[in-house]
Amino acid sequence: MIYIVLSVICSVTVAVLLKLAKRYQINIIQAVTVNYFTALSLCFLFFKPDVRLLTTAAPWPIYIALAVLLPSIFLVLAASVKKLGIVKTDIAQRLSLFIPILAAYFIFREGFNEYKLIGLAIGFLAIILTFVRKSEKETSSKHWIYPIAVFIGFGIIDILFKQIALYKDLPYTTSLFTVFALAFVVSMAIVIFMVIARKTKLQLVNLACGLILGFFNFGNILFYMKAHKALAENPSTVFAAMNMGVIVLGSLIGIIIFKEKLSKLNYVGIFLALVAVIFITLSQNAIR
Repeated sequence: MIYIVLSVICSVTVAVLLKLAKRYQINIIQAVTVNYFTALSLCFLFFKPDVRLLTTAAPWPIYIALAVLLPSIFLVLAASVKKLGIVKTDIAQRLSLFIPILAAYFIFREGFNEYKLIGLAIGFLAIILTFVRKSEKETSSKHWIYPIAVFIGFGIIDILFKQIALYKDLPYTTSLFTVFALAFVVSMAIVIFMVIARKTKLQLVNLACGLILGFFNFGNILFYMKAHKALAENPSTVFAAMNMGVIVLGSLIGIIIFKEKLSKLNYVGIFLALVAVIFITLSQNAIR
């Protein structure tokens, strides 16, 4: 369970760092670029990917789609944390698991059981209650596009990563390294364009933040994979503990440390999000 705890801590730390970015005037795109360079460097160090295995038959369209989506959604994630806080952003990210579940049913024709249907119903109710506002003056309605984009974006990313996992001709770690490398190239291209257009200046503080961000971003992936390896016979336990852990820890940090204000309905939404994860986990066990 120590790997699950470490993965949860790394995941929530990323959200906390993004929350602090405005306070220390961090340029997010620069930090994200360094983040991917750090992640691919650590991926090379820990996983020893063999890039010689890459051929034209590799799923390059998926690699490229992820390379564009990952930095883009990272920027949206940062904006969501900035505008709406850690609590609601983390829940939007974790409940995005419903998108690959729906894709499994409508696209890949996988069967649904009663647990999964109940989990989906509770999950959508949780989303509505978590994001409901106290009043019209509390938050500008245009800000709600960010958690919605986080929800949809991470759901699509999850589907694409699952497609990579199904490609058996390449080790998953080699594909992961390739995606990180391409995401770094895309992010670097954006930074170079912004510097040439004089929309931003390169600053050392962004480098430092990006290194820390990349360390925890990769740590989340590394410990999550180790947790699945250590609990190979109980993947649903890892799935449930990870998602529930992030929701609980993220909510506690957002409420206690950053004083994020939530309504009673928002708290009900958080509780229902946890219940939804439990039912989705039960549905996996039922399939087995």
